[in-house]
Amino acid sequence: MSKRALITGITGQDGSYLAEFLLDKGYEVFGMVRRSSMEKFDRIDHIKDKIEIRQADLLDQMSLINLVDDIKPDEIYNLAAMSFVPTSWTQPVLTAQFTAIGVTRVLEAIRAVNPKIKFYQASSSEMFGKVKTIPQHEETPFHPRSPYGVAKVYGHWITVNYRESYDIFGVSGILFNHESPRRGIEFVTRKVTYNAAKIKLGITDELKMGNLDAKRDWGFAGDYVKAMWLMLQQDKPEDFIISTGKTHSVKNLVETAFSSLDLDYKEYVKLDKKFIRPAEVDLLIGDPGKAKKILNWEPETSFEQLIDMMVKSDIELVKKEYNL
Repeated sequence: MSKRALITGITGQDGSYLAEFLLDKGYEVFGMVRRSSMEKFDRIDHIKDKIEIRQADLLDQMSLINLVDDIKPDEIYNLAAMSFVPTSWTQPVLTAQFTAIGVTRVLEAIRAVNPKIKFYQASSSEMFGKVKTIPQHEETPFHPRSPYGVAKVYGHWITVNYRESYDIFGVSGILFNHESPRRGIEFVTRKVTYNAAKIKLGITDELKMGNLDAKRDWGFAGDYVKAMWLMLQQDKPEDFIISTGKTHSVKNLVETAFSSLDLDYKEYVKLDKKFIRPAEVDLLIGDPGKAKKILNWEPETSFEQLIDMMVKSDIELVKKEYNL
């Protein structure tokens, strides 16, 4: 009999790639969405006839219990969150409700319905914030620098807590930045590739950016969802850092995107103070050694391949949007 998986946040970047991956593995895939006028399904349009979409809400305990009881999944992947860091400064309480308390509600639903369900929690490198070690590994202490990071730390530790207290197979994947053509336009990588495409096609002539010196460990989301699945196939539940172990600056990102279109970024990029965060995180670079050793996982897509893939996708998108 095929396994059943429930993905919260299935309409997001990671949810769509994970759904594709699990379908290829022969899973029955269920996606949880909120009843919302804003819900966008464009990332899963191409697979919507192969998955089943259900409504429930991380803010509503009973809806989660009823959903889990109805679907009876073997695995739950909790990818839903208020995931845009700058928004967490303007909506810190709502961020805590979704990204922190929401995790507890899913775990409570598992405990109430069937404690044998395996649970994956999407943790984040933003939990490290003001970093204590470079690179960061599974034992590095957390010092989050945004309401989002703080909420993710709660989600991480409550998962550990339920694992130790109730013997639930709960794991956290501490994912470093992972991007793709499906990344939201508000994220820095996509902001750069989309606007580089618009500049190349003559739609606009400048790109306003914040801190170009900020560095991140960027990988491809399609590679990272495989690691999520691998974590739930192990004999014992453990947390893992998923990253490339390599770091690139925002300036490097801009340069790579623009040069792939034969453009000199210096002619178009302008600095704007409003895009600088109240508290910037330090050098986020993950050590994926444990994942390589135990999960036999490593990233397959290079930084340059990733940015090139995103730029090409955005050129096509902009052509379509502007009827070029």
